[in-house]
Amino acid sequence: MQRAIGMVEFSSIARGIYAADQMVKVSEVDIVTASTSCPGKYIAIVHGDVAAVKTSVETGEREADEYYIDSMVIPNVHPQVFPSLSGAVEIEKIEAFGIIESFSIAAMLETADAILKAANLQGVELRLGNGLGGKAYFTYTGDVAAVKSGTVAGKDVVASRGLLVNFEVIPSPSRVLVQSLV
Repeated sequence: MQRAIGMVEFSSIARGIYAADQMVKVSEVDIVTASTSCPGKYIAIVHGDVAAVKTSVETGEREADEYYIDSMVIPNVHPQVFPSLSGAVEIEKIEAFGIIESFSIAAMLETADAILKAANLQGVELRLGNGLGGKAYFTYTGDVAAVKSGTVAGKDVVASRGLLVNFEVIPSPSRVLVQSLV
């Protein structure tokens, strides 16, 4: 089972592609995504066992050189992070809806994991950088108390890094709005 996730964010697309290649050559990891993000950045996200992911991310950081922006490793990532990344989540009912927004892609991965671990929540979408000017956001649902609790946990993670843009909790979102978001 792939329980760890790691990411390196680069300010150069060329260096990002090169470093991503090195990241997968040094250890047994799979690429979740390796792609461009706004504004002209590159991200490499890998998963695998903890030691392999740590080795891969350390290699990415080293190979990034002056093009390094940020990185992270989550050793025991919440299983809902992966479907939220792909947007392949089926939502039956939305009682409350939470949204949190960050200036950092790496910080948002850590934030989403913390939110999902804090309460009985379901991730809806984890959007990383594309079409967002390099920002990232995470949407999630559950009952009102759970969404509020998850939001506090997520806010604490991203705000501690000085990268929080905003957050909102919608207790009973309009069905029309929900249809446009999921």
